[in-house]
Amino acid sequence: MKPRIRELIVVEGKHDSENLKKYYDCDTIETGGTGFTEETIRLIARAKEKRGVIIFTDPDSPGNRIRSALNQAVPGCQNAYVDKQDARTEKKVGIEHAGEAVLKEALEHLVTFREDTEERISVRDMYELGLSGKADSGRKREKLGRALHIGFGNARAMRQRLNCLGITAEEVRKELEE
Repeated sequence: MKPRIRELIVVEGKHDSENLKKYYDCDTIETGGTGFTEETIRLIARAKEKRGVIIFTDPDSPGNRIRSALNQAVPGCQNAYVDKQDARTEKKVGIEHAGEAVLKEALEHLVTFREDTEERISVRDMYELGLSGKADSGRKREKLGRALHIGFGNARAMRQRLNCLGITAEEVRKELEE
């Protein structure tokens, strides 16, 4: 018997839905990519109030744009992240390519961004922590994103996610030292 996921899972396409449904008894909403409609947003907002929502988009630029837009339009959704290397083929990246263990790990480490975002990490902190402006900044952001289960992004996206989660520069420093 497949584990049941109560929340509605937002994915990009039908192949993502099919892959999740191989391993879970779950319901999904497909955005159809970056061109989703106001009706899709209303459906997600209703689902969030009734059962909760997990945004589970692909670990690529379009997926990050969709995730960001949905989190702004429907605050308080949970987010699941997978790393690019865990959800890819030679030519494509997506939830549809993630295996059962990768999906399970992502769904066990859901992240909900705070609406009352207070800046705890500044642009200067990002630089001093080595998360921006250095030759290995991308590698450090990737390591941090994996450790915190918040995905990978450029310095601006990473700073926004850290601030939305209320994570301090000191907490990031400790995480990077481990």
